Amino acid sequence: MTPDEAPQPRRVILVTGLSGAGKASILKVLEDLGYETVDNPPLGLLPALVHEGRLPLAVGVDVRSRGFDALRALEILTGLRAAPGLNLSLVFATAEAAVLLRRYTETRRRHPMAPGGPLGTRVQDGIAREAAELAPLREAADLVVDTSTLPLPALRRMIEARFAVAGMPGMNVLVQSFAFPRGLPSEADLVFDLRFLHNPHYDPALRPLTGRDAAVAGHIQADPGFAPFWASLTGMLDPLLPRFVAEGKKYLTIALGCTGGRHRSVMTAELLAAHLAAQGWPVHLAHRELGGDHAKSLMVDAPDAPPSPGPQHEARRPEPMTVQSPMAASTTARR
Repeated sequence: MTPDEAPQPRRVILVTGLSGAGKASILKVLEDLGYETVDNPPLGLLPALVHEGRLPLAVGVDVRSRGFDALRALEILTGLRAAPGLNLSLVFATAEAAVLLRRYTETRRRHPMAPGGPLGTRVQDGIAREAAELAPLREAADLVVDTSTLPLPALRRMIEARFAVAGMPGMNVLVQSFAFPRGLPSEADLVFDLRFLHNPHYDPALRPLTGRDAAVAGHIQADPGFAPFWASLTGMLDPLLPRFVAEGKKYLTIALGCTGGRHRSVMTAELLAAHLAAQGWPVHLAHRELGGDHAKSLMVDAPDAPPSPGPQHEARRPEPMTVQSPMAASTTARR
């Protein structure tokens, strides 16, 4: 086995932190990235869970976990860091006490460390108690994420940029042709009306053909309105799709319609699917009015995700990084 063929270390992300600080949101992002996700397993099961399987794994561990003890969790973490075949990171989610108190007030949820009885019911006391309990794990974290002013889209982008798995598909794009008289595709995100183009239906020689035939394609592209439309369409979509990815969108349906759904929309959908596939998007092409036999996938490898750290990075754990949201990011997300 050559070095290139050697199995890569299993990516394992342990997510912990203060209740209400965004641990569940981080786990959801990791799940969308292709990680197996397990939230709040009994602490004693963590080593077996990590050592079973090869897929990337994300595990939520916090004070709700059965048998939780921060020092015991730190001991398990230290053992896992030393285990061969693992690339393990600890992410700690936190937020300012005032922000956590407001979130609990808005959601009316019970804080796990202020459930009543001897511990009382004051949320602010539960927040302080939990912060003290988890202090050793925060100190050991590879990444500390302060979500006090961090909008969810910015949190998603940060987690995706740091923990994306090489080879996992990005946003999947469906390009679909259809006929307006039969209604819009229910799943369409973007709809374009091609009925302004010359209709091959009125040419008896072209009527029995479809937009996949060269004669029909030539007829449509000879329309003086087609070239400027195509330039505008691709000029809009090319920068737009990466912005959808940045906002966390996983599926996009682009619907192109005409009167019969057989000529203008079909030809343009074919061109658009090939254009997007050439840029690396995973594209599925479907012609609704032509039937299922005309659907196909144009799977071209998307741009590589950031590579996983190699074995040379495992011997020394990097200094923990604290990430806070710039106010500009918060303002942008609200626009």
